[in-house]
Amino acid sequence: MSDIFGALKEINSEVGVDLEYIKDKIIKAITAVCKNTYGIDVLVEFDSKSGGIIVKTNKIVCEKVEDDMIQISLEDAKEINPEAQIGDSIEAEIDTKKFDRVSAQTVKNVVRQGIRDGEKELISQKLRCYEKELVSAEIIKVDYENSSAILKVGEAETTLSKHDFRFISDRKEGEFIKVYVLYIRTDGLTPIPIVSRSCSELVCKLFESEVPEIKEGIVSIKSVAREAGSRTKIAVVSSSPDIDPVGACIGDHGYRIRSVMFELDGEKIDIVRYSDDPIKYIESAISPATTISVQVDSESDNTQNECCVTVPDSQLSLAIGVRGQNVRLASPLTGWKINLRPESGYYGE
Repeated sequence: MSDIFGALKEINSEVGVDLEYIKDKIIKAITAVCKNTYGIDVLVEFDSKSGGIIVKTNKIVCEKVEDDMIQISLEDAKEINPEAQIGDSIEAEIDTKKFDRVSAQTVKNVVRQGIRDGEKELISQKLRCYEKELVSAEIIKVDYENSSAILKVGEAETTLSKHDFRFISDRKEGEFIKVYVLYIRTDGLTPIPIVSRSCSELVCKLFESEVPEIKEGIVSIKSVAREAGSRTKIAVVSSSPDIDPVGACIGDHGYRIRSVMFELDGEKIDIVRYSDDPIKYIESAISPATTISVQVDSESDNTQNECCVTVPDSQLSLAIGVRGQNVRLASPLTGWKINLRPESGYYGE
């Protein structure tokens, strides 16, 4: 096994796997083969001068050598230790060229698998910095017939789910889109980043990138309710009395919120002010409709908190929203089941 260092350096330059990692795999492979095949314990060393591998084991000094894996002649033993005698145990090299074909192939297979595992771990380490983060992904291929798309995240490729494909159906190959990396899947041959365009975390990260006050921790996002591709409600609060959380997220002339909406292909976004007072919070969540009163049902037997919100008759349809979307989003945003009631008590049309 000569010129191993040259081969290792070549592997390192091509795939980037750490030299010590590969050397460790080679040592373990040779050690295992010698133990399982020949029943001997060995010491494996790398010779930096020759660029090869030295494999040593304890051999018995014999007059007649019948198995050179475990025996050594007295003449050869004295070259190692001049005081060696018949019957002594002496540490000597094994000629790895005498490994049988199966043993040599086993070592090669273990090393190859070790290199593949090293590549996989290297890719995983690079991808872990993207986990739970907003990243810019390149659209590599779009399959309109099967509603799927292949994206490139860093050096890895991933497939966008059919559920999320509708959010990029008008995008073209070569364009870049923002995605949220849910997690890194490592159960296959290569690590794959699992991404989403429909999760609520995507909206949070987009606002964090657009609103410095959120990144600095002055403004916090307390809750998000989203129907991806249509509308999102987001509740925010400020830790500073001098900073209006809603205004900070909207930005001058609506610049910040428009930037987020543009990235979400025009998805409507309602920013509401969070409050520890459930009544104030619910009133804010029902916006853009105004409320007359909010009655909290504290004696409800249901596991979910319930409340009755009374709105002016003229505001009822606005409070409900198109196909009930406004109140439907306000409920998970606040954690309350909201029952709407018109001021007159008559629902009319």
